Amino acid sequence: MVNRIKIARMEKGLTQTELAKIIGVTRQTIGLIEKGDYNPSLQLCISIAKALDKTLNDLFWEE
Repeated sequence: MVNRIKIARMEKGLTQTELAKIIGVTRQTIGLIEKGDYNPSLQLCISIAKALDKTLNDLFWEE
């Protein structure tokens, strides 16, 4: 899950700070989510997916 968010963010050319600003959280929150140290709410997951033009399955579904 974690690396998929980071990869999708980098593919969009966004920094953690830029993504955080788009979805209204701190850069630290994005960093923790990418490292797997923070479990985002469903609403936050949806916001991240929308900002990165991905589906929830693309980013969060465990294989």
